[in-house]
Amino acid sequence: MAIYLDFEQKIKNIQEDIISAQVRHDDHAVEILKIALEQEVSKTYKNLSDFQKLQLARHQDRPYALDYINLIMRDKYEIHGDRHFREDAAIICYIGYIGDEKVVVIGEQKGRGTKNKLKRNFGMPHPEGYRKALRAAKMAEKFNLPLLMLIDTPGAYPGLGAEERNQSEAIARNLLELSDLNTQTISIVIGEGGSGGALAIGVADKLAMMRYSVFSVISPEGCSAILWDDPSKVEAATNAMKITSTDLKDLNLIDDVLEEPLIGAHRDKEGSATVIAEYFLSSVKELRTMSDEERLDARYNKLTGVGAYSE
Repeated sequence: MAIYLDFEQKIKNIQEDIISAQVRHDDHAVEILKIALEQEVSKTYKNLSDFQKLQLARHQDRPYALDYINLIMRDKYEIHGDRHFREDAAIICYIGYIGDEKVVVIGEQKGRGTKNKLKRNFGMPHPEGYRKALRAAKMAEKFNLPLLMLIDTPGAYPGLGAEERNQSEAIARNLLELSDLNTQTISIVIGEGGSGGALAIGVADKLAMMRYSVFSVISPEGCSAILWDDPSKVEAATNAMKITSTDLKDLNLIDDVLEEPLIGAHRDKEGSATVIAEYFLSSVKELRTMSDEERLDARYNKLTGVGAYSE
Protein backbone atom coordinates (compact mmCIF):
# COMPACT_ATOMS: atom_id res chain seq x y z
CA MET A 1 0.00 0.00 0.00
CA ALA A 2 1.36 3.40 -1.04
CA ILE A 3 2.36 5.78 1.75
CA TYR A 4 1.59 9.46 1.24
CA LEU A 5 3.18 12.42 2.97
CA ASP A 6 1.12 15.34 4.31
CA PHE A 7 1.66 17.49 1.22
CA GLU A 8 0.62 14.62 -1.09
CA GLN A 9 -2.96 14.30 0.19
CA LYS A 10 -4.57 15.90 -2.89
CA ILE A 11 -2.63 13.48 -5.10
CA LYS A 12 -3.81 10.60 -2.93
CA ASN A 13 -7.45 11.74 -3.23
CA ILE A 14 -7.27 11.98 -7.02
CA GLN A 15 -5.64 8.55 -7.31
CA GLU A 16 -8.38 7.06 -5.14
CA ASP A 17 -10.99 8.71 -7.37
CA ILE A 18 -9.29 7.16 -10.43
CA ILE A 19 -9.49 3.71 -8.87
CA SER A 20 -13.15 4.27 -8.04
CA ALA A 21 -13.89 5.38 -11.61
CA GLN A 22 -12.04 2.36 -13.01
CA VAL A 23 -14.18 0.05 -10.85
CA ARG A 24 -17.28 1.74 -12.30
CA HIS A 25 -15.79 1.41 -15.81
CA ASP A 26 -16.24 5.17 -16.27
CA ASP A 27 -13.53 5.72 -18.88
CA HIS A 28 -14.46 9.38 -19.39
CA ALA A 29 -14.04 10.14 -15.68
CA VAL A 30 -10.73 8.26 -15.61
CA GLU A 31 -9.42 10.34 -18.51
CA ILE A 32 -10.39 13.62 -16.82
CA LEU A 33 -8.98 12.54 -13.46
CA LYS A 34 -5.66 11.50 -14.99
CA ILE A 35 -5.28 14.98 -16.46
CA ALA A 36 -6.12 16.45 -13.04
CA LEU A 37 -3.57 14.13 -11.44
CA GLU A 38 -0.84 15.19 -13.84
CA GLN A 39 -1.57 18.86 -13.11
CA GLU A 40 -1.61 18.30 -9.34
CA VAL A 41 1.69 16.37 -9.44
CA SER A 42 3.33 19.17 -11.42
CA LYS A 43 1.94 21.84 -9.08
CA THR A 44 2.96 19.99 -5.91
CA TYR A 45 6.43 18.74 -6.83
CA LYS A 46 7.63 21.86 -8.63
CA ASN A 47 7.04 23.95 -5.50
CA LEU A 48 8.51 21.78 -2.73
CA SER A 49 10.11 23.35 0.32
CA ASP A 50 13.49 22.11 1.55
CA PHE A 51 11.75 20.34 4.44
CA GLN A 52 9.42 18.53 2.06
CA LYS A 53 12.45 17.39 0.02
CA LEU A 54 13.97 16.07 3.25
CA GLN A 55 10.79 14.08 3.86
CA LEU A 56 11.07 12.58 0.37
CA ALA A 57 14.76 11.74 0.92
CA ARG A 58 13.74 9.79 4.03
CA HIS A 59 10.56 8.24 2.61
CA GLN A 60 10.35 4.64 3.80
CA ASP A 61 9.51 3.41 0.30
CA ARG A 62 12.42 5.24 -1.32
CA PRO A 63 14.79 2.82 -3.10
CA TYR A 64 17.84 1.86 -1.07
CA ALA A 65 21.27 0.92 -2.44
CA LEU A 66 20.40 -2.78 -2.69
CA ASP A 67 17.23 -1.95 -4.66
CA TYR A 68 19.30 -0.08 -7.24
CA ILE A 69 22.03 -2.74 -7.31
CA ASN A 70 19.44 -5.43 -8.04
CA LEU A 71 17.92 -3.29 -10.81
CA ILE A 72 21.07 -2.11 -12.60
CA MET A 73 23.64 -4.89 -12.02
CA ARG A 74 23.88 -8.34 -13.55
CA ASP A 75 26.16 -11.29 -12.85
CA LYS A 76 26.94 -9.70 -9.51
CA TYR A 77 28.86 -11.16 -6.61
CA GLU A 78 28.86 -9.72 -3.08
CA ILE A 79 32.11 -8.88 -1.31
CA HIS A 80 32.04 -9.52 2.45
CA GLY A 81 34.16 -8.48 5.41
CA ASP A 82 36.99 -6.08 6.14
CA ARG A 83 39.61 -8.81 6.82
CA HIS A 84 40.19 -7.27 10.26
CA PHE A 85 37.13 -7.58 12.50
CA ARG A 86 33.80 -8.63 11.01
CA GLU A 87 31.16 -8.17 8.33
CA ASP A 88 29.18 -4.92 8.56
CA ALA A 89 25.81 -5.22 6.82
CA ALA A 90 25.31 -1.43 6.76
CA ILE A 91 27.82 -1.30 3.89
CA ILE A 92 27.30 -3.53 0.86
CA CYS A 93 29.88 -4.15 -1.87
CA TYR A 94 29.37 -5.91 -5.19
CA ILE A 95 31.39 -6.72 -8.29
CA GLY A 96 29.49 -7.30 -11.51
CA TYR A 97 28.25 -5.60 -14.65
CA ILE A 98 26.30 -2.43 -15.36
CA GLY A 99 25.46 -2.66 -19.03
CA ASP A 100 28.61 -4.02 -20.66
CA GLU A 101 30.86 -2.38 -18.07
CA LYS A 102 32.49 -4.50 -15.37
CA VAL A 103 32.30 -2.48 -12.16
CA VAL A 104 32.55 -2.41 -8.38
CA VAL A 105 29.61 -0.90 -6.49
CA ILE A 106 29.65 0.18 -2.83
CA GLY A 107 26.47 1.28 -1.06
CA GLU A 108 25.07 2.17 2.33
CA GLN A 109 21.99 0.07 3.13
CA LYS A 110 19.31 1.10 5.65
CA GLY A 111 17.09 -1.98 5.58
CA ARG A 112 13.30 -2.43 5.72
CA GLY A 113 11.29 -3.98 8.52
CA THR A 114 12.45 -4.24 12.12
CA LYS A 115 14.61 -7.35 11.67
CA ASN A 116 16.36 -6.01 8.57
CA LYS A 117 16.83 -2.52 10.01
CA LEU A 118 18.58 -4.03 13.02
CA LYS A 119 20.74 -6.19 10.74
CA ARG A 120 21.73 -3.12 8.71
CA ASN A 121 22.04 -0.95 11.86
CA PHE A 122 19.62 1.55 10.26
CA GLY A 123 22.23 2.34 7.60
CA MET A 124 24.81 3.58 10.12
CA PRO A 125 28.13 1.85 9.35
CA HIS A 126 30.73 0.77 11.90
CA PRO A 127 34.48 1.22 11.22
CA GLU A 128 34.64 -2.27 9.71
CA GLY A 129 32.04 -1.21 7.16
CA TYR A 130 34.23 1.62 5.93
CA ARG A 131 37.26 -0.67 5.92
CA LYS A 132 35.30 -3.17 3.83
CA ALA A 133 34.39 -0.34 1.44
CA LEU A 134 38.06 0.63 1.15
CA ARG A 135 39.01 -3.01 0.47
CA ALA A 136 36.48 -3.13 -2.36
CA ALA A 137 37.71 0.23 -3.71
CA LYS A 138 41.30 -1.04 -3.71
CA MET A 139 40.12 -4.11 -5.61
CA ALA A 140 38.57 -1.83 -8.22
CA GLU A 141 41.87 0.04 -8.51
CA LYS A 142 43.91 -3.16 -8.79
CA PHE A 143 41.84 -4.48 -11.69
CA ASN A 144 41.22 -1.03 -13.24
CA LEU A 145 37.44 -1.23 -12.75
CA PRO A 146 35.26 1.88 -12.45
CA LEU A 147 33.78 2.41 -8.99
CA LEU A 148 30.22 3.49 -8.16
CA MET A 149 29.38 4.54 -4.58
CA LEU A 150 25.77 5.00 -3.42
CA ILE A 151 25.39 7.24 -0.35
CA ASP A 152 22.40 6.83 1.95
CA THR A 153 23.03 7.13 5.69
CA PRO A 154 21.93 9.30 8.63
CA GLY A 155 25.60 9.15 9.67
CA ALA A 156 28.35 6.84 10.90
CA TYR A 157 27.40 4.81 13.97
CA PRO A 158 28.39 6.78 17.12
CA GLY A 159 28.31 3.86 19.59
CA LEU A 160 31.00 2.98 22.11
CA GLY A 161 32.21 -0.09 20.20
CA ALA A 162 32.56 1.91 16.98
CA GLU A 163 34.63 4.54 18.78
CA GLU A 164 36.79 1.87 20.41
CA ARG A 165 37.54 0.46 16.95
CA ASN A 166 38.53 3.91 15.64
CA GLN A 167 35.51 5.14 13.72
CA SER A 168 37.07 8.53 12.98
CA GLU A 169 40.32 6.95 11.75
CA ALA A 170 38.40 4.61 9.43
CA ILE A 171 36.53 7.56 7.88
CA ALA A 172 39.71 9.67 7.62
CA ARG A 173 41.55 6.75 6.00
CA ASN A 174 38.84 6.46 3.35
CA LEU A 175 39.00 10.19 2.62
CA LEU A 176 42.76 9.92 2.12
CA GLU A 177 42.77 6.71 0.09
CA LEU A 178 39.79 7.55 -2.14
CA SER A 179 41.25 10.96 -2.97
CA ASP A 180 44.24 9.18 -4.53
CA LEU A 181 42.51 6.08 -5.94
CA ASN A 182 43.68 5.50 -9.50
CA THR A 183 40.48 4.48 -11.25
CA GLN A 184 37.29 6.21 -12.39
CA THR A 185 35.08 6.95 -9.36
CA ILE A 186 31.50 8.21 -9.25
CA SER A 187 29.56 8.82 -6.02
CA ILE A 188 25.80 9.47 -5.89
CA VAL A 189 23.68 10.55 -2.91
CA ILE A 190 20.51 8.49 -3.39
CA GLY A 191 18.70 9.52 -0.20
CA GLU A 192 20.22 10.91 2.96
CA GLY A 193 23.89 11.94 3.09
CA GLY A 194 24.78 12.43 6.74
CA SER A 195 28.10 13.92 7.89
CA GLY A 196 31.30 11.84 7.85
CA GLY A 197 29.25 8.70 7.34
CA ALA A 198 28.48 9.96 3.84
CA LEU A 199 31.87 11.57 3.17
CA ALA A 200 33.62 8.25 3.77
CA ILE A 201 32.34 7.01 0.38
CA GLY A 202 31.80 10.46 -1.11
CA VAL A 203 35.29 11.35 -2.39
CA ALA A 204 35.19 10.76 -6.13
CA ASP A 205 35.87 12.15 -9.59
CA LYS A 206 32.15 12.89 -9.86
CA LEU A 207 29.82 13.60 -6.93
CA ALA A 208 26.13 13.77 -7.83
CA MET A 209 22.82 13.84 -5.95
CA MET A 210 19.38 12.57 -6.83
CA ARG A 211 16.77 15.32 -7.18
CA TYR A 212 15.16 14.59 -3.79
CA SER A 213 18.24 13.78 -1.74
CA VAL A 214 20.02 15.75 0.99
CA PHE A 215 23.66 16.08 2.05
CA SER A 216 24.64 17.79 5.31
CA VAL A 217 27.26 18.02 8.04
CA ILE A 218 24.60 17.30 10.68
CA SER A 219 20.95 16.28 10.64
CA PRO A 220 18.35 19.06 10.90
CA GLU A 221 17.25 17.48 14.19
CA GLY A 222 20.80 17.72 15.54
CA CYS A 223 21.14 21.30 14.32
CA SER A 224 17.82 22.23 15.92
CA ALA A 225 18.86 20.65 19.23
CA ILE A 226 22.23 22.42 19.31
CA LEU A 227 21.11 25.88 18.21
CA TRP A 228 17.69 26.17 19.81
CA ASP A 229 17.22 23.12 22.05
CA ASP A 230 13.80 22.91 20.42
CA PRO A 231 12.64 19.95 18.26
CA SER A 232 9.92 22.09 16.71
CA LYS A 233 12.60 24.10 14.89
CA VAL A 234 13.54 21.21 12.60
CA GLU A 235 11.82 22.72 9.56
CA ALA A 236 13.50 26.09 10.13
CA ALA A 237 16.87 24.35 10.50
CA THR A 238 16.32 22.40 7.27
CA ASN A 239 15.52 25.55 5.32
CA ALA A 240 18.54 27.39 6.76
CA MET A 241 21.13 24.63 6.27
CA LYS A 242 21.04 24.51 2.44
CA ILE A 243 21.15 20.71 2.25
CA THR A 244 19.17 19.97 -0.92
CA SER A 245 20.65 18.97 -4.27
CA THR A 246 19.81 22.30 -5.91
CA ASP A 247 21.38 24.27 -3.04
CA LEU A 248 24.59 22.26 -3.15
CA LYS A 249 24.79 22.49 -6.93
CA ASP A 250 24.39 26.28 -6.71
CA LEU A 251 27.19 26.34 -4.12
CA ASN A 252 29.39 24.26 -6.45
CA LEU A 253 29.80 21.52 -3.85
CA ILE A 254 28.50 18.77 -6.13
CA ASP A 255 28.94 18.14 -9.84
CA ASP A 256 25.46 17.15 -10.99
CA VAL A 257 21.81 16.76 -9.96
CA LEU A 258 20.18 13.59 -11.30
CA GLU A 259 16.61 14.17 -12.43
CA GLU A 260 14.79 11.29 -10.83
CA PRO A 261 11.07 11.06 -11.77
CA LEU A 262 9.22 14.21 -10.70
CA ILE A 263 6.86 12.26 -8.43
CA GLY A 264 9.82 10.71 -6.60
CA ALA A 265 12.02 7.63 -6.81
CA HIS A 266 9.69 5.73 -4.45
CA ARG A 267 6.92 5.92 -7.08
CA ASP A 268 9.15 4.90 -10.02
CA LYS A 269 12.07 2.74 -8.88
CA GLU A 270 12.87 1.38 -12.34
CA GLY A 271 12.95 4.88 -13.85
CA SER A 272 15.24 6.11 -11.09
CA ALA A 273 17.55 3.11 -11.50
CA THR A 274 17.83 3.87 -15.23
CA VAL A 275 18.82 7.46 -14.42
CA ILE A 276 21.61 6.23 -12.12
CA ALA A 277 22.91 3.64 -14.58
CA GLU A 278 22.95 6.06 -17.51
CA TYR A 279 24.71 8.76 -15.47
CA PHE A 280 27.32 6.30 -14.24
CA LEU A 281 28.08 4.91 -17.70
CA SER A 282 28.25 8.35 -19.33
CA SER A 283 30.51 9.61 -16.52
CA VAL A 284 32.88 6.66 -16.93
CA LYS A 285 33.02 7.31 -20.68
CA GLU A 286 33.81 10.97 -20.04
CA LEU A 287 36.49 10.21 -17.43
CA ARG A 288 38.19 7.75 -19.79
CA THR A 289 38.90 10.56 -22.23
CA MET A 290 41.35 11.88 -19.61
CA SER A 291 44.74 10.43 -18.75
CA ASP A 292 45.29 9.14 -15.22
CA GLU A 293 47.34 12.23 -14.40
CA GLU A 294 44.68 14.59 -15.78
CA ARG A 295 41.91 12.81 -13.90
CA LEU A 296 43.78 12.82 -10.58
CA ASP A 297 44.75 16.47 -11.01
CA ALA A 298 41.12 17.40 -11.71
CA ARG A 299 40.00 15.46 -8.62
CA TYR A 300 42.66 17.19 -6.49
CA ASN A 301 41.67 20.64 -7.74
CA LYS A 302 38.00 19.92 -7.08
CA LEU A 303 38.64 18.74 -3.53
CA THR A 304 40.97 21.61 -2.63
CA GLY A 305 38.53 24.11 -4.16
CA VAL A 306 35.78 23.26 -1.68
CA GLY A 307 35.12 26.18 0.60
CA ALA A 308 36.68 28.80 -1.65
CA TYR A 309 34.86 32.12 -1.67
CA SER A 310 35.11 35.60 -3.12
CA GLU A 311 34.18 38.89 -1.46
